[in-house]
Amino acid sequence: MKTRRTYAWTLAACLVGSVLAAYAVTRTWSLQLTPRTGMSDLRTARTGTDASPWVIGLALVALAGTGALLATRSVVRRVLGVLLALAGAGVAVGAVIGRVGVDPGAAGAGSTVWPVLCVLGGVIIAAGGVTAARFGAGWPTMSARYDRKPVAPSQYSPAEKASDPDLAPADHRTAWDALDRGDDPTG
Repeated sequence: MKTRRTYAWTLAACLVGSVLAAYAVTRTWSLQLTPRTGMSDLRTARTGTDASPWVIGLALVALAGTGALLATRSVVRRVLGVLLALAGAGVAVGAVIGRVGVDPGAAGAGSTVWPVLCVLGGVIIAAGGVTAARFGAGWPTMSARYDRKPVAPSQYSPAEKASDPDLAPADHRTAWDALDRGDDPTG
């Protein structure tokens, strides 16, 4: 039961961290007001994506990786956990670098809150990735219920198939010719 709970918490953490980071990096981190005589101030907003464009990509990679955790198993899941941990670390580092390089201007609390939430999302993704790398091989896998089953080899020889009309391959041209004549080929 503990493995299922760890699995669920890891999936939830990676999902929440990815969505949080993707949302926070698209918010306004900097707002510059340029006064103009006789007109309203010119507002220039910069988002976290403007400051660190790779952060949104890493957040979306982590989101896709979360879905891939469901479909993978054993060693592949562990490798995916390492990739998620690296993506989470990249999100956190990118958010810090992006915030350092931006003048907050008139953005107010948003210039601090959104970068911090982006870093938090990256840390959550990294924690989920480390957990997947550590425990992923023991987690439950998807069912093979709908996987394609191998077809048993035919017990009939090619000569028997050719002589028996029920075993011979269907002649689709005859059916199309019947349709062209206006006949019902199913009758």
